[in-house]
Amino acid sequence: MLPDFTATSVRCATGGHILALRMTGGSYCESLAAWLCKMKISFSRSSILTTLVILLVLATLPGQIRTLVQTGDPYLFTRRFFQDMFARLSGHGRLRFLLQPGVAILLGMRDGKRDARRGFPPFLSALLYNGMHRLNLLRDAVASIRDLVAIAVILDLISQFLIFREIHPGAALFLGPVLISMPYALSRALTNRIVGRRRQRMPIIRHS
Repeated sequence: MLPDFTATSVRCATGGHILALRMTGGSYCESLAAWLCKMKISFSRSSILTTLVILLVLATLPGQIRTLVQTGDPYLFTRRFFQDMFARLSGHGRLRFLLQPGVAILLGMRDGKRDARRGFPPFLSALLYNGMHRLNLLRDAVASIRDLVAIAVILDLISQFLIFREIHPGAALFLGPVLISMPYALSRALTNRIVGRRRQRMPIIRHS
């Protein structure tokens, strides 16, 4: 079950602020906030979203572990897990299954065009077979979709509570990245191929 939360801002020793969640009757999230401050993490918009995901997941993790110990049901990839996935398609927040992959596809098209202009191989084949560009492409992909993935995880946690009145953080951590990364990767690779072929067919203009 989802505990009661109130948002609070904790000032770090490094001079920055971190968004924390205060749980009713406990200081679990406050301890997490203090730990993150000690790690001297810089808090941009992206890192705030990532921190919020970490806090939400860690706040619900003890209850999930307790349920696993009591029932022996891992939930993830079980029959109930797949049934709940289909239930999300007709429950609260169902439009995100269209909007979020759609945004991921647009981001993939943008990055695919840039790859073609730089002369990079298509995204998926580069990740599998081209070690020279693999690390740069991965870093670029993470920078492009990390905010979208974080939002997808947060929305899935919220929709789980609204639909099922319980939260399974493992399911959100699986479904959120898959919902974004697969359309993004396919769109980026396909756009690169299309733009690359068009560039090859363009006539070369020679200046006299």
